[in-house]
Amino acid sequence: MTSDPRMLLATATSKALTRGIRRLGRGGGTALPGLLANRIDPRILDKLAARLPDGAVIVAGTNGKTTTSRMLAGMLEASCRHVAHNRSGSNLVSGISAALAEQLPLFGAGQVEIGVIETDENALPDVMRRAKPRVVLLLNLFRDQLDRYGELETIAAAWQLAVHTLPDTTTLVINADDPNLVSLSAGTAARVVTFGLGEPGYDLPELPHASDASVCRVCETPLVYDALYLSHLGAFRCPNCGLRRPPLDYSAHGIALDGVRPSTMILRQGQVGRAIADTRVEVAVPGLYNIYNALAAMAAARVLAVPLEPMLTTLRTFEAAFGRLERITFNGRHLTLALAKNPVGFNELLRMITNEPLSGPLVIGVNDLYADGTDVSWLWDVDFEMLADEKHRQPAFAAGLRGDDLAVRLKYAGLPDERNLPLAAGLPLADGLDRIIERTDEGAEIFLLLTYTAMLQLRQGLADRGVVAEFWQQ
Repeated sequence: MTSDPRMLLATATSKALTRGIRRLGRGGGTALPGLLANRIDPRILDKLAARLPDGAVIVAGTNGKTTTSRMLAGMLEASCRHVAHNRSGSNLVSGISAALAEQLPLFGAGQVEIGVIETDENALPDVMRRAKPRVVLLLNLFRDQLDRYGELETIAAAWQLAVHTLPDTTTLVINADDPNLVSLSAGTAARVVTFGLGEPGYDLPELPHASDASVCRVCETPLVYDALYLSHLGAFRCPNCGLRRPPLDYSAHGIALDGVRPSTMILRQGQVGRAIADTRVEVAVPGLYNIYNALAAMAAARVLAVPLEPMLTTLRTFEAAFGRLERITFNGRHLTLALAKNPVGFNELLRMITNEPLSGPLVIGVNDLYADGTDVSWLWDVDFEMLADEKHRQPAFAAGLRGDDLAVRLKYAGLPDERNLPLAAGLPLADGLDRIIERTDEGAEIFLLLTYTAMLQLRQGLADRGVVAEFWQQ
């Protein structure tokens, strides 16, 4: 380290700036310190990752990467491993650099043994090239922020090139229910480990209209599904070229979902070592997508030789990351905050909360800032019609910078005027929440579906009132 003064300066600067920003109360220092560190030393991420004795695990996917990486980091920590992890969710090169610079000492590796790195879909190839990971965990690929990322094929093509540069010393863990991931990983030199659902009992009757992978990526023939679980995820096969879901190394069976309460499943191991028997797993966070997240974390943890018990304990006691079905009590009301940033995420959350009559008002906040994606036409791909079922009587409040557009979409979805209640455009979400609370009884449940910056704005308002910790402190 002492022979690399540029790296030493970049790391020390990042550490000092992170501390300064937090002491001044100007934020979490999750990106700017890393941005400056990369200006001082453009190879800072490469060098910091190389100092991890047990290497790095990279977690990527359109949905679920923050939750899955936290689950995996928790499993490693529960097995007495010291982990460096960008827990705040700042997942571009600057944010990852800042997290590693903060958590690694200036000299030597210290106690840190392994890194768990969450990365943005678009940044994945660059992060892989720099970090030279021991394990790459790919969760899914869905359409997201077309104005930033382009069509799904653009990301898939970039991922395919990156995956094909992996050496045979790397393990690639993929969601085998996603035909995109199965196709793009074919032919890689890396060892491939698969996970997916098996007989979950929650099949969809047909591909949703907003599905992102209805045809084979190899020959463009429409795919056939023997079972369909979530968007285009399922037991797929191509009747023309033979592309199909491969055998599952780790699978979830006997899934029991219970609305917004914890879920259970049976973990079954395939042919990889046969080290564990069928095991009942309790997942503290609800929803089928969190079954996928938990299964992905367990598959990667097993690759890293984590024993079964720390995995089970972590999932049973897991607390949601900020805004990922986070539970908060505020003024005697019980809030559930859920990040929803694309049609698939919205649809699965709506599917979860509408399985039974809504117990309280629903708040949907949509912003169109750069981090959300400035094009909100995707709202018409969300199945808001689920809310129009006559069993639901609770109001839906349309909020955020594009709340008026959302209210129009809800009107076309069939919500009657007495349930479709726009909040004033430009009203801070925390202030809007005050108005909603005034209209609800103490003890009421309020469910909030929010895009990324809407979530940050609401949580900042709650943090300013002392209700929650800053997101970077969690």
